[in-house]
Amino acid sequence: MTSIFLRSLVYNVLFYCLLIFWLIVAIPTFVMRKSAIMAVARLWSRQSTWLLRVICNVRVEFRGLDKIPKGALVVASKHQSMWETFALLQVLEQPLYILKRELTRIPFFGWYLIKAGMISVDRSAGGRALLKMVRQASEEVRNGRQLIIFPEGTRRPPGAPPDYKPGVAQLYASCRTNCLPIALNSGLFWPRRTFMRYPGTLVVEFLDLLPPGLPRDEFLKRISAVIEEATRRLVEAGQQEQAQLFDRAKKS
Repeated sequence: MTSIFLRSLVYNVLFYCLLIFWLIVAIPTFVMRKSAIMAVARLWSRQSTWLLRVICNVRVEFRGLDKIPKGALVVASKHQSMWETFALLQVLEQPLYILKRELTRIPFFGWYLIKAGMISVDRSAGGRALLKMVRQASEEVRNGRQLIIFPEGTRRPPGAPPDYKPGVAQLYASCRTNCLPIALNSGLFWPRRTFMRYPGTLVVEFLDLLPPGLPRDEFLKRISAVIEEATRRLVEAGQQEQAQLFDRAKKS
């Protein structure tokens, strides 16, 4: 455990140093096209994932990449960790996030979010702000972007009971496009509310598309069923691998 602690500490220091480095290097993108800042963000995401493997022995495997269609898309992802909030940048052409307005007020980081065309929401403004957010998201998706949403609204630890919010069904209905479900087991390796990073194989699995036009209740039922079933399988496999790794470490 001492080795894991030290590796986690080193990784976190380098992770934020790398973030600060790219925040500075990316300053010229303010006067460039949106694609420039997105290119920088993808590079930072790839480098952060590479460091995770080299320092913490966390290998990342993306499965089902061939299921990602071109153009407009709603992406509904399981949310166990901060990791997927930046890692999905690597595999989507024009990713779009919905985020709380407070993030856009962070110097440089927030300005880049605005430059990248992310949608901010003032959660204290009530229903009117939510309706505006849905309209903005629908318009951006119709322009060919991929809207990334976390249907449970917040990070949930592996094994926690699912808690899918009806808002994802509203966004799906408004965007009128395919929905790509994502299952993962990131919470085993990058747990929430701790800086510890545990070794193993972090898997992100892209599942079969759900077509547009499903009734909201049916959509919510289907999206939760397919994501939870696949996530359970990935978490069980990840836990078995971790147990084997810890057993080897004790014997060595």
